[in-house]
Amino acid sequence: MILPLLSYDKSVKSVKMSSLVFIWIGFLLAISFMESWLKFRAPGVTMEVGLSVGNLVFNALNKVELTLIFLLILFSLFSASKPIYKEVSFLIPMLIVLIQTVVLLPQMDQRVLLLLNKEMLPPSNLHFYYVGGEVLKLTSLSVLGIRLIK
Repeated sequence: MILPLLSYDKSVKSVKMSSLVFIWIGFLLAISFMESWLKFRAPGVTMEVGLSVGNLVFNALNKVELTLIFLLILFSLFSASKPIYKEVSFLIPMLIVLIQTVVLLPQMDQRVLLLLNKEMLPPSNLHFYYVGGEVLKLTSLSVLGIRLIK
């Protein structure tokens, strides 16, 4: 099933890879830059509901991003051009996703659980780090997507 996706034609490969990058950008824009804050403006959405939904959505986004990274590397391995994992504009978002997966999301998930249990927590900079990573990720992916089209 996946073998037709791994064609050796460089122009077709670039279209497939750039499509994956722009799909990734679409996920980022829709979730990190719209859903994350918009859900709290909906009538009847309490802080608890918003945090629960956010926790679910961002963990799902993380799985999608890990899958896209895997597919981009896989497609790149069957390409005659320079492997994508040697591109700085790919390495930056990949590293950010790994940091989010291993460091930020587990800590943020723990804070959500504590907040849902009505515990008082000191302020945290985790969301600022996460948002900064998202901005850097979006910028890098935009550069990568444009480079793949050329």
